[in-house]
Formats: sequence, structure tokens, C-alpha cells
Amino acid sequence: MIELKSAQEIDRMAVTGQFVGELLAELREVAAVGVDLMDLEHHARRRIKERGAESCYWDYTPSFGRGPFRNVLCLSVNDAVLHGLPHRYALRDGDLLSIDMAVGIDGWTADSALSVIVGTPSPDDLKLIEATEVALEAGIAAARAGNQLGDISAAIGEVARRYGYRVNNEFGGHGIGRTMHEAPHVPNDGRPGRGMKLKPGLTLAIEPWLCQSTDRIRYDEDGWTIRSADGSRTAHSEHTVAVTTDGPQVLTRRPRHDTRPGDRSGQSTATS
Repeated sequence: MIELKSAQEIDRMAVTGQFVGELLAELREVAAVGVDLMDLEHHARRRIKERGAESCYWDYTPSFGRGPFRNVLCLSVNDAVLHGLPHRYALRDGDLLSIDMAVGIDGWTADSALSVIVGTPSPDDLKLIEATEVALEAGIAAARAGNQLGDISAAIGEVARRYGYRVNNEFGGHGIGRTMHEAPHVPNDGRPGRGMKLKPGLTLAIEPWLCQSTDRIRYDEDGWTIRSADGSRTAHSEHTVAVTTDGPQVLTRRPRHDTRPGDRSGQSTATS
């Protein structure tokens, strides 16, 4: 069942979204050559505890995966793109890191992800990350009342193809609200004018992810980490979005100038 949220409930989700956006911006700055993935994980655990939030990932047990997920971040490096299991690994110059997180505050959740290059970037990696970000903005722009779900999927897929990438539809976006995963599923490619009509109050996590030279994936032996089948680099971008009468409202925008979550000083209009 799809639950449409009231304006007041969307405001409560926005509180969670602001925290998620600020913490992701902070983690993006913490990630540097020599920093261990587990340092990022423990940094996030500490911030989540300080805020009184709850991780949606901790003890998450979906149909895939091997046992409950006992971390608060998905950290995916280079050819890993989704559900990267945090582990002891010191980031190296040129690594492409995707950070994904979802938390709940006072019963309302928000989910977001970004990709960042640690140290020296390569043009190919910059292009790949840009493609996911442009695809995300295109999907958000299509999340308007009166449009249909396929319009979001088609907008994402069109950007991916324009950049020269193929799309895997095994994993995509999803509804979100009281829990991390709600109906409907939001594929990252599709046909415009198809699917359910978008109504005010619908809240979605829109999340394009791409591999440089394939649309096929494989799983690590840990049962969680998903990689490109051919070992090529990957990237992932995600925001939580509300469909409103005034257009799409992004609830997890990150501040232009990164600040500690809860510290509003120096915050400006979000651009990412």
C-alpha cells in the first residue's frame, strides 16, 4: 500500500533529511587518502547517536544479504556500487567511494547517497559521477504531481544513455516514509507515461547508479556488496524527494558549505 504524507508529515521527514544531508556532506570531507572505511563507519555511528537518530541499516535483513547488516553506512569502493559492507580498508589515491545512509528520527526516515573521488580524480570517474548526479536531478524534475512513475524512470535512463552508460534495473529507487523501503519501486529506466500517477504527498528515494562499461552485477561472498560484473568503476547518487503541489521537494539536499549535523551556522543553499 502507498501512503501519501500530509504537509506536516513531510516537514517531519525534512528534519530527518536535513540531518542525513549534513552528515553525508561531513563524511565526504572526512574521506581522504589513508582514512579507513571503519573510521567513516564509526564517525557516522557517533553522529547518529549524538542526534538521537536510529540507523535504518542496523539489523536490516532483506531477502538478499548474509545475515543482518550490522553497520550504519554502505561504503562501496571502485567497482563496488551498492550495499558495500564496511571493513578494514585504507582509502587510496584515486579511489571512487560511494556512501549511502538512511536514518529515522521520531518515526520518519530519509535516505541519500553520494559518490566522491578520494585524492586525484580521473576524467572517466568524474564523468561517471556527473552522470549519476545529472540523472538524479532529471528524475527529481520529473517527480511532479500529474506525471507518472515511468516519467521519473525514463528521465533517469535518458541521461544515462546520453552519457554512454547502460542501466541495470535490478535495484532502483523506492517509496520511503515511516520505513526505509515502501512502495512503489522506482526503476532507473522505463517508458514515459506509464505506471502510477504521481500525487502530492508521495515520498520517494530516487537513486540512479551506474557502471562504466556494463549493466551486469555480481555479489561478493559477504552476500551484501554488489559490484560491476566486469570490474569497471561505479557511482551512485540518491535523494529523498516529496511530490508536492508546488513541485518536487528534495528533503536531503546537502549544504553548499559542509557543517556538522545540527550546527546551522554557515549553512547556505544546497546544491548537491
